[in-house]
Amino acid sequence: MAHPKSRISKQRKRKRRTHYKATAPQVATCPTTGESHQFHRAFWYEGNMYYKGRVVIQGLEEEEDMD
Repeated sequence: MAHPKSRISKQRKRKRRTHYKATAPQVATCPTTGESHQFHRAFWYEGNMYYKGRVVIQGLEEEEDMD
């Protein structure tokens, strides 16, 4: 098995990792609903699931009959 010839110090390890950063996700605005969401992701809005401006999953419509 491979093993390091000498120990890497905490400072050297952290210097190497300084360039590895998380980036903020890109946000798009839906042309149909105006809701902001991540690119290439479906999102829920008022009980319906939208993707690329179209309804993918229709939400359940509740009917309330008061007699």
